[in-house]
Amino acid sequence: MSTITNQFPPEWQLMRVGDLFQATAGGDYDPSRSNDVQDDRYPYPIYANGLEQQGLYGFSNYAEAQAGSITVTGRGALGNAFYRDTPFVAIGRLIVLKPKFSLDARFFCEYINYRIEFAVESTGVPQLTAPQISNYLLPVPPEHEQRAIAEVLSDVDRLLNALEALIAKKRAIKQATMQQLLTGKTRLSGFSGKWQEMRIGDLFDAKAGGDLVQSRYSDVQDNRYPYPIYANGLEQQGLYGFSDYAEEPAGLITVTARGTLGQAFYRDTPFVAIGRLLVLKPKVSLDARFFCESINHGTHFAVESTGVPQLTAPQISHYLLPVPSESEQHAIASVLSDMDAEITALEQRRDKTIAIKQGMMQQLLTGRVRLSESPIIADDTD
Repeated sequence: MSTITNQFPPEWQLMRVGDLFQATAGGDYDPSRSNDVQDDRYPYPIYANGLEQQGLYGFSNYAEAQAGSITVTGRGALGNAFYRDTPFVAIGRLIVLKPKFSLDARFFCEYINYRIEFAVESTGVPQLTAPQISNYLLPVPPEHEQRAIAEVLSDVDRLLNALEALIAKKRAIKQATMQQLLTGKTRLSGFSGKWQEMRIGDLFDAKAGGDLVQSRYSDVQDNRYPYPIYANGLEQQGLYGFSDYAEEPAGLITVTARGTLGQAFYRDTPFVAIGRLLVLKPKVSLDARFFCESINHGTHFAVESTGVPQLTAPQISHYLLPVPSESEQHAIASVLSDMDAEITALEQRRDKTIAIKQGMMQQLLTGRVRLSESPIIADDTD
């Protein structure tokens, strides 16, 4: 049985999951009564183990589990709990927690995700069973306090969902704008005339990155190591570390050349490129931001390789790019940069809201702060 060493308010109880919930594993589903699309005939979601779309697998014309239950992933990525506010079907090893009496399952769902670390004895694929989860202990505030805490955290979740939807909308708008502006289908006011087509090699000097100088490298950016080091990769735009020197000036483009090919990033500060990462340095006066967007949006690199896909400087130099006048390049790049800035601001607001929720959970789910004692942190994310 699990133990909890935290101190909780005296009026909070400690109870086993199995005393609060009936824990069962999912079963099989009936394909003849299921569909990939939700409609009036197939209104009930089918959930399986998985995190993408909260484990959504499909839809059915019947439901086996009641609204107000919790599902917990029982295989692979273990212990991820989701509150289910509609009737549903659970399949496979997905664990369903059905309340045995009146309680607010949202509170316990939040606590499971935030505070419980499941210890699973397995040398293969990690698995969690209904009998195992039933032995874990949960704090149990009075039901009205469960509900109050759950409402506060749900309000933050609604804000996060709204921000995610807005970010997705802004990204879609940018994609549509790129489709029009980067191809010349739509022209900004004051611009006309035919665009040229030129080889990347006529616009840029292309070269591969060099070796990392370990003695001049740091994991942390500070006054001594101010210059970013970039390698092939998409996470953090390929950021590898920091150096006390820079080999490349600001205003260049890097292009991933191994694995995931052809992802371009505009570099607005001096930097170091390492490994097979390609660096494009302008040969003529141009706006590299425009060409970075153009490479990402419209250039498809065909690489003949039976191993790990690779792209070389001579190969990329032969690809063609559309070339408007420099003034039109600037104008288009400015429009797209403004859109990026708006998306980045929304992402920062989302990340700040996530951090605020984490702080609130730390206080509320442990009883360190009681809603009757202290006002909740206000949303100051504007």
